[in-house]
Amino acid sequence: MVALAGVTYLDRICISTLAPLIRQDLSLSLIQMSYVFSGFAVAYAAFEVPTAWWGERIGTRRVLTRIVSWWSVFTIATATVTGYYSMLAVRFLFGAGEAGAWPNAARTFSKWIPAQERGRVQGIFFMGAFLVGSLTPTLVNLLEPHVGWRGVFVCFGSIGFLWAFCWYRWYRDDPADHPQVRPEELTLITRGRTHQEGHHRNAKTLRKLAGDRSAWALCLSYFSNSYGSYFVMTWLPTYLAEQRGFEKGALAAFSGLPLLLSVGGAMFGGLTTDFLSKKFGLRFGRCSIGVVGYLVAGSAMVLAAREQDSQQAAVLIALATAASMLPLAAHWAVSIDIGREHSGVLSACMNTTGQIGSILSPYIAAYLVENYANWALPLYVMASLYAFSSLCWLLVRPSAAVHS
Repeated sequence: MVALAGVTYLDRICISTLAPLIRQDLSLSLIQMSYVFSGFAVAYAAFEVPTAWWGERIGTRRVLTRIVSWWSVFTIATATVTGYYSMLAVRFLFGAGEAGAWPNAARTFSKWIPAQERGRVQGIFFMGAFLVGSLTPTLVNLLEPHVGWRGVFVCFGSIGFLWAFCWYRWYRDDPADHPQVRPEELTLITRGRTHQEGHHRNAKTLRKLAGDRSAWALCLSYFSNSYGSYFVMTWLPTYLAEQRGFEKGALAAFSGLPLLLSVGGAMFGGLTTDFLSKKFGLRFGRCSIGVVGYLVAGSAMVLAAREQDSQQAAVLIALATAASMLPLAAHWAVSIDIGREHSGVLSACMNTTGQIGSILSPYIAAYLVENYANWALPLYVMASLYAFSSLCWLLVRPSAAVHS
């Protein structure tokens, strides 16, 4: 699963690092490139919940194999585009294929990971994504002079096929069906379960989630997380180059810094939320991380927007991003705490809300810069959204489960 997280970020960060070369080669404007970025997120949001339902019906073994194979095909297909419309179509299909990956990962954890360890495991999962994402700009800069920007997509897309083969061969949806799981381990995994798995009516599930205040607060608080991280994954290299004057070597390093620091943020957040939950109860353990993490993120982003020194501003953006990732493990752990047998669907709803932020983030940033010629405005928008997420976490009740 850590490898899965890494592959998803490898392919996402690749296009933002190569954006200046792609824009030049395909003659794309800033707004057109923002639509390319958003096209992925639109498809991702549209297919997120249906793919999560699919995972609940047939299991994550087959669904994740399909997801990774699909997005690998369209990562490679990105190398074949000839203009704006073909790029838009390929990135839309790429997003449709990748949709549901993380909700199905959450469902996998709900089946395989003991309840008391889910926060740390989610932290390790996201750590893999951020570590690979932080290294991607450097990998791209090493590969691109030799294979061109199109060849980079071919190289990165090929990795997914290897993952899909290994996953389908080794993984089983139920730990009891895996030949390497001993009886003692199976007892440990299943001891904390409070529900029986089975097939559930989708419409009834969605109605229950729609009437749950904690579910709404959890989903709304996730909006800023995806909004901010998508800015980092799309426009940050352009911001650092055009506004802050970074050149190739420093640009790769500082473009990857937010995700590199997020490795520690995700891991620390996962460990801390489990520790605090055991010591002070589930609500304090989950919600305190959400409130503090987003409050620090918003404050750091305001300071970054006001900072005159380019390197210090880049570091503050990285710190803000890392702070926003502190609650990430709590987000996904709470989706299991509240959703229980519907953890896949609830986490998909949460991630869909986040993807709405991902859809809007590239366009709003491009619109503000083109119309007001001010790169500080997108940073202030992110700071305001982080503050909103901090308030949302005050309304979350992790112990309130949604039942069929």
